[in-house]
Amino acid sequence: MNRILITNAEIVNEQNIFSGDVLIRRGRIHAIGGDLGSQPHDQVIDAAGKRLMPGLIDDQVHFREPGYTHKGDIGSESRAAVAGGITSFMEMPNTQPTTTDHDALAAKRAIAARTAYANYAFYLGATNTNIDAVKSLDPQITCGVKVFMGASTGDMLVDDPRTLEKIFAEAPILVATHCEDTPTILANEARFRAQYGDDVPMWHHPDIRSREACLTSSSLAVELAKRHGTRLHVLHLTTADEMALFNSDPPDGKKITTEVCAHHLFFNTSDYETHGARIKCNPAIKTEADRQTLLKAIRDGRIDVIATDHAPHTWTEKQRPYFEAPSGLPLVQDALPSLLEHVHRGDLSLPQIVEKTSHAPARLFNIRDRGYIREGYWADLVLVDLDRTHVVENKNVICRCGWSPFEGYSFRSTVEMTMVNGRIVYQNGQVVDSPQGLPLEFER
Repeated sequence: MNRILITNAEIVNEQNIFSGDVLIRRGRIHAIGGDLGSQPHDQVIDAAGKRLMPGLIDDQVHFREPGYTHKGDIGSESRAAVAGGITSFMEMPNTQPTTTDHDALAAKRAIAARTAYANYAFYLGATNTNIDAVKSLDPQITCGVKVFMGASTGDMLVDDPRTLEKIFAEAPILVATHCEDTPTILANEARFRAQYGDDVPMWHHPDIRSREACLTSSSLAVELAKRHGTRLHVLHLTTADEMALFNSDPPDGKKITTEVCAHHLFFNTSDYETHGARIKCNPAIKTEADRQTLLKAIRDGRIDVIATDHAPHTWTEKQRPYFEAPSGLPLVQDALPSLLEHVHRGDLSLPQIVEKTSHAPARLFNIRDRGYIREGYWADLVLVDLDRTHVVENKNVICRCGWSPFEGYSFRSTVEMTMVNGRIVYQNGQVVDSPQGLPLEFER
């Protein structure tokens, strides 16, 4: 079947919500209109009472392949992603081996071509020694250069000022940064070790991965980008303090753009007592005041993109003491329902969520023919029932790690169906097709 008609949908697209039909042919959106039932089609999906949105484009995931496949791989985690309405992902380089040269990038693309359920692209990781690989990237197939301006895996911490200058001056494509200041973090770790030894309570994570560590590093990234005219994208911001670094200009005209992640919008420091290491992540989840400021920054345009930073670890790994428990949460399956809670609470609107999760990533990364419900674009779509409640249970988690930080939470909305490249890949709680992901193409 290559002609699918979606009827009676409430379409959320380009700041509007309107009733209509969508006709899909050969993987792309053929027509959008009020009544398309007379046009030839092979299958009808009645979306009455449901919201039809562009599939989410997640600009930051860690799918763990190669090297850490006991936690997840491109196949397992992209299956979970489509169950959460994510139809495209951009995967991070801190695997084993790290993705810091062109051969490693090619190897990941080859794996994804066989196993990815969603569309895909990969970052090249910067190091203190691979500036030549950064400079020779192909902008048409690589989403960006990832710079860890804070502690990271292996040799991926870029802490040589001369190298940072070169990366910001010479990178041919977008530079995406993880901003935490390592000297500040190490000093905080020493202070808490002196007080608690190795058994630091989990609720001190935001004191160790502190707001000062975040602000110091993000300020440096912004200063470097302004000096060199770099196209900078600052990932997973967490503090009210950092918002002063950014403006509310229309994102299309910005050289410096920003991202926040779903879990930083949902949890706050009070949740460490009940969730412990399940919500230990870098940068750390901060205060309720920070959370509210991030939501306000989405509304006023200081935050341009919402993503997941999906980073699964096994349940056993997460049970270790503070310094041994790895940072990171499995999020792709539950991120959209968690964001829709903000709609129910009146904090965000559906068009705002679509803008930050679909439209903005497509524009800011210059992705070809995705991120919108437009005639001629690829049919990457998610159908949501805003009024169908579901309880998150670990037994239903598709991610290889088998647990969710939202376990036990009753979400008021449910992802009903996800379509990738015009094929239904998830419907009624089941992944229903084989891997259909395609490489993202960039118009640069």
